[in-house]
Amino acid sequence: MSDSSTRQIARDAAIHALLPLVAQHGWTLPAVRLAAGSNADLLFPGGPAELVEAYIDLADREMAIAAAPVLAEQKLSRRVRTLIATRLDQAEPHREAVRRAAAVLAHPGNGLVAARCTARTVDAIWAASGDTSADFSWYTKRAILAGVYGSTLFYWLSVAGDRERTLAFLDRRLAGVARLGKLRARFA
Repeated sequence: MSDSSTRQIARDAAIHALLPLVAQHGWTLPAVRLAAGSNADLLFPGGPAELVEAYIDLADREMAIAAAPVLAEQKLSRRVRTLIATRLDQAEPHREAVRRAAAVLAHPGNGLVAARCTARTVDAIWAASGDTSADFSWYTKRAILAGVYGSTLFYWLSVAGDRERTLAFLDRRLAGVARLGKLRARFA
């Protein structure tokens, strides 16, 4: 096992240990030490922003793994919906951690990290959905999905525990994107 994979395993374990404490202690280095041991903070030299980025990376990987068994028989738009729904379902027990992660990323000094996290998440969704585009649509699909995912995430945060309303909101966003695509095709 390489040093980088060993480090990744240790970081993932620290994030899993930290998640139950984030609601009370936040995305802080003292919290990660409390959760995962006195040297666990050394895994995250970038501080809270790096903790959040590691959490989002882990959530992206876990989303793709969890959704994979049901994706093959769905059309692309349903795969994207399934992946986003899976991501939110997995985050449900840690809603306050997600809220606090968004607050960390909203800090003006963390704009680059926030952009990187958003790009990684939408890329993970498209990759897991089986999208293989390599032309200009690669960029437009990801930009559109960033808006859909971001608005759905913040809606989800505002309607605690109401999965059906969140999925209805997501469906409306996806339907709007589909209508836009059809309208564009008519004028092309």
